[in-house]
Amino acid sequence: MTAAIYRLTTANRLMIADLLDGLDDTAWAAPTLCDGWTVHHLAAHFVQPMLIGFGRFFVTSFRYRGDTARTVDHFTRRLARRSRGELTALLRAHAADRVNPPRVGPMGPFAETCVHLRDIARPLGLDADVPVEHWRLLLDHLTSPSAAPGLTPPGRLAGLRLAATDTDWAAGEGALVSGPAEALGMAITGRRAALPDLTGPGVERLS
Repeated sequence: MTAAIYRLTTANRLMIADLLDGLDDTAWAAPTLCDGWTVHHLAAHFVQPMLIGFGRFFVTSFRYRGDTARTVDHFTRRLARRSRGELTALLRAHAADRVNPPRVGPMGPFAETCVHLRDIARPLGLDADVPVEHWRLLLDHLTSPSAAPGLTPPGRLAGLRLAATDTDWAAGEGALVSGPAEALGMAITGRRAALPDLTGPGVERLS
């Protein structure tokens, strides 16, 4: 399974590089669903796991008192000083890198290719997306006990029954939340922009 996740992550990175190369200056400067980050920032963030080793990340985190989000933002903004062409070239060159971060494992980078692609595409009104099969795999992970708190905060899915309307997938018990697999994955990971695409009595609880 791990080898398959690495292969899917590689394919997604290459697809994202193609998407980024097709965007103009205005799109690269546009905001994404990640607060404070433009498309340029997310392009830089995609290559961060391959360019910044755990040791360097860990040492730098002391500057931010162990705050992972602020440390990630630090490196993303530093990498975003690079040009568009350099970032997409790096993403292609490192697309096959097998990154296994502590706590999140190979599913972490895979999740980022799925979610961050849509963090870019949704605000730009683009339909660029990973295959629905990728979302099925990610949803299985997000609703499992092994999901990292950074992806699925503890308690977020308590009392909810999640069901995809575009593929055969469901999980959980409780108030129903249904919609496309992409919207479910985005909402689980905290993207409120996906909530209007979901229906059911559990949507308010999920929000």
